[in-house]
Amino acid sequence: SRAQLGFVISCVKNVMEQEGFSRQKRGYRNINDIEVNMSDPLFTKQWYLINTGQADGTPGLDLNVAEAWQLGYTGKGVTIAIMDDGIDYLHPDLASNYNADASYDFSSNDPFPFPRYTDDWFNSHGTRCAGEVSAAANNNICGVGVAYNSKVAGIRMLDQPFMTDIIEASSISHMPQIIDIYSASWGPTDDGKTVDGPRELTLQAMADGVNKGRGGKGSIYVWASGDGGSYDDCNCDGYASSMWTISINSAINDGRTALYDESCSSTLASTFSNGRKRNPEAGVATTDLYGNCTLRHSGTSAAAPEAAGVFALALEANPNLTWRDMQHLSVLTSKRNQLHDEVHQWRRNGVGLEFNHLFGYGVLDAGGMVKMAKEWKTVPERFHCVAGSIQEVHKIQSGNKLVLAITTEACQGKDNFVRYLEHVQTVVTVNASRRGDLNINMTSPMGTKSILLSRRPRDDDSKVGFDKWPFMTTHTWGEDPRGTWVLEVGFQGDEPQRGVLKEWTLMLHGTQSAPYIDQIVRDYQSKLAMSKKEELEEELDEAVERSLKSLLSKNN
Repeated sequence: SRAQLGFVISCVKNVMEQEGFSRQKRGYRNINDIEVNMSDPLFTKQWYLINTGQADGTPGLDLNVAEAWQLGYTGKGVTIAIMDDGIDYLHPDLASNYNADASYDFSSNDPFPFPRYTDDWFNSHGTRCAGEVSAAANNNICGVGVAYNSKVAGIRMLDQPFMTDIIEASSISHMPQIIDIYSASWGPTDDGKTVDGPRELTLQAMADGVNKGRGGKGSIYVWASGDGGSYDDCNCDGYASSMWTISINSAINDGRTALYDESCSSTLASTFSNGRKRNPEAGVATTDLYGNCTLRHSGTSAAAPEAAGVFALALEANPNLTWRDMQHLSVLTSKRNQLHDEVHQWRRNGVGLEFNHLFGYGVLDAGGMVKMAKEWKTVPERFHCVAGSIQEVHKIQSGNKLVLAITTEACQGKDNFVRYLEHVQTVVTVNASRRGDLNINMTSPMGTKSILLSRRPRDDDSKVGFDKWPFMTTHTWGEDPRGTWVLEVGFQGDEPQRGVLKEWTLMLHGTQSAPYIDQIVRDYQSKLAMSKKEELEEELDEAVERSLKSLLSKNN
């Protein structure tokens, strides 16, 4: 009726034509919006390079290579060696970047590291790793390498009935003035009951590499942390837990740890492997044998070459980086991003650096690393200090933790004084009725707890134990080592066990100056002070509110 219409009109205060505009979900990125245009057919499926949510992944969870590429860094002038089962160097996506002069076959003793043919393509491992690093860009073939203008060398050394110390040592020390980075996606058996590491010749080769390689700047060794999952601990792998290697773990495309990932305190950082869901495009896209491509590369095998590619970008940005500079850059620029795990939470060490027992200091950030590398000044000289040693026999029993302490001045007043930590080694000799049930933790003077050894349910050893085994942690990076270190040794498991600890020697490795750590500490303390101030203000507000309520109730 007219009366009703008049009532509606009288209620309308204002009429305004609405104009449509855009709103976007934060964190979501369309691959077409990123100014990286590649003609390679698998590029859009390489979610670990640029993650826009492909294959049910988490947008933004990637290596941030786009930023490094846009800054002009693509790995030019850097050679990465893939120590593996050979490389299909005739592959059209690898041939232009293949460095024949730096390649060798130590399995067959010839300069042609082509993989041995098998019906099941078992020897595709090295070719897949090579593509992750150095697959050429914009050639309409497969995908793109992290450092697509770098050179890749093939060192074939895995494909023989058994390994020898001399083959490993020869591979690790091959062409150290031409090869910049060595990528290794192998190690002792990941069966959850093996404790093994490099033998004498290989140890010497690695020591020579970091001291003499690259004109004295040091060869960079990148190691996959291992695929033994929760049954194993990568601190029982002497390659991944070495101070001379950069141990890399993997995350999947939604930020969780892969089911096969091993955890340990020696892991420095993480990259990516396949997704946990059975999405056919959730694997790592790369080159495959005989000119083919694959979407199914996976494991921490896939993680180490990605890291080698990121390090190649950093070396192009600053060719003067030493092997230790690369470790410092990894610690400082790796990001938590969206990595998470139900068991191992993110924590901060005594100087405020955030770390995780599974992921190390986080996922490598190529853009952040090249920007910091450009301005980076070589870290100060490294010193080693034996902080203390306990040689007495101590019994360990189920239900009772053995707690030992070493108080140290970190060689203060001596030439080898260590003020800022890099690596810390706990050299332990211990035997147990069941080695796999042993659990070892260590707490630094600044309160940082490192899990040096987790339970390994498949390890039934009752005879060998650990003989002067160097458990290593990177979690106290940058801390002041002076004070009391506490070691806790106990058993986990259903059955009662007993053991004997015969030695604990604490080895500190680090520098006497590290200006950037002081700044990190100042920033961290400032944030702590601010958060405490906010907590006090909240407590004050709550107290005032309680008082007001009390007064009101009395007045009523």
